[in-house]
Amino acid sequence: MQTIGTHMSIAKGLDKAAENAAGMGADTMQIFSRNPRGSSYKDYTKEEISRFQKIREENGMKTVLAHAPYTMNLASAKEEVYEFANTVIREDVVRMDALGIENIVFHPGSHTGIGVQAGIKNIIAGLDQALTGEEHIMVLLETMSGKGTEIGSRFEELKEIREGCAHPEKIGICLDTCHVFAAGYDIVEHLDEVLSEFDRVLGLSLLRAVHLNDSMMPFGSNKDRHAALGAGEIGFPALLRVLEHPALKGLPFYLETPFDDAGHAAEIRMLREKLAEHAGA
Repeated sequence: MQTIGTHMSIAKGLDKAAENAAGMGADTMQIFSRNPRGSSYKDYTKEEISRFQKIREENGMKTVLAHAPYTMNLASAKEEVYEFANTVIREDVVRMDALGIENIVFHPGSHTGIGVQAGIKNIIAGLDQALTGEEHIMVLLETMSGKGTEIGSRFEELKEIREGCAHPEKIGICLDTCHVFAAGYDIVEHLDEVLSEFDRVLGLSLLRAVHLNDSMMPFGSNKDRHAALGAGEIGFPALLRVLEHPALKGLPFYLETPFDDAGHAAEIRMLREKLAEHAGA
């Protein structure tokens, strides 16, 4: 059975987030490594961390994913923005690794006019100052929609970033279905071909997580607007094919759809029911 989870608020504590996720029928979860639209973060007590790990173990919660804040732009040419991004990725890799979280994902960044190559150079330098190669955690580059001057909408750009780093073995990929669809990868009609292209350019062995989201915007729009499963331009049948694709077997899937906990719990139930139906067919 596929590992399915969703994004959980940690406002009431890391342990409470894990407890809530388990109550929703999730066997994984995603959290923000710090305030998603700011810079602040919470230091967890030893008791809270211990309860978090116990809840994970008791509920078979696998492969937790941390998401770096949206305010982090590792491709920026602005000194204060770039230094903030360097600090965030350096600190959050250490903090999330200490919690035993397996992966941390981030949006590669926007070059804001300096050009793709200069932006990629900045991203590589930022990752090099953050990674020693001794970490247990993996840093994941997220596939992006390509809005504005965003980097990472093409598989080739992610490959260039990873291969330019001093520790490429610590860097993997998170595929976002909404983003790749908006970027012009047709996962509705040509999923096999898209995954073959991913494998050719990057290698499917580097894919460590999938953000399972529908898209409010049409194919190739380069616009990042998530929709509930089946309520967007990708559609539920296509997303279910992604979830069931043999090349993605064993990967954790995370919902980032515009719902509260009750809505996400309903989506998880729906997905598990459909998977069970297909397994029994």
